[in-house]
This record gives sequence, C-alpha cells and structure tokens, in this order.
Amino acid sequence: MKRVIAVIFAVCLTTAMAAAGEKKLMHCFAFTAIESATPADWNAFYKATDELPGKISGLTRVWYGKLRNPQTQFATDRETSQKLAAAPAAEPVNGPVTRRVRQYGACVEFNDESALKAYADNPAHKQWEKAYEKVRQPGTATFDLLGQ
Repeated sequence: MKRVIAVIFAVCLTTAMAAAGEKKLMHCFAFTAIESATPADWNAFYKATDELPGKISGLTRVWYGKLRNPQTQFATDRETSQKLAAAPAAEPVNGPVTRRVRQYGACVEFNDESALKAYADNPAHKQWEKAYEKVRQPGTATFDLLGQ
C-alpha cells in the first residue's frame, strides 16, 4: 500500500513540475467597451471566443473578462509625440491629449510564436473579429508573454 501511495505521489509531483515548465505564449489585450453593446453582442463575443481553441491549430486556451483594475492610456497627435520624443526627460511638452480607459481584457494561449503568427490570418480569427468589433472601441493595449 505504501508503494502505491508513493507512486501516486511521484506521478502527481512530476505532472505538476512538467506543467510549471510550459514554454507557451500568452497573447493578451485590454480594450474599451462600446457602451451601446447589447447583451446579445457580448454573448456572441463570449461564444466566438470560447470556440477559438477548437478552430485554430496551436491555440490552446482563452480567458476574458472585466479588468480588476482598469488601465488608463493617454494618446496625442503625431506632432506632439515627435516633440515629446525629442525633448529631454524632465521638459514639459504641450499638445492635445486624449484619455481612454480599458475596462476589459482577454488572453489567448498558443503553443508557440508560429501558432500566434498563423492565428492572425486564420479564417476563424477573421470571423471572431466580427463579434469582437461589436463590443469594443477601436484600439487595444496588446502584449505577449513568453513562457520561461
């Protein structure tokens, strides 16, 4: 009996250690919701997002929801951006500024970078974008995490 318990423990420990070392890629984005999006629009987005792993090779999981801490982003015009880039770090630059709050986010897990690249041109991704466009304002804050 002790041997059986030891074997089960060893298998569980090995499985947990293998999962911790996954070298996948997580593609995440935060977005600003369209205030006029209906519950049907949101449900279509959730459904389309849930279906992605079965439709796109190398895409293994999806997560989505409201951000616990919404992200505020500031943007300006090209001229002001160029002035800001050229100015010394502590020097103020004047120009028009807009603020956008990202309240929602999603993450898509891929096996590797090649799967992410293939995802962009996949017809299922193009179909998913139609549902996504109905719940978000143009523009996102996007980043990729590489598994270590």
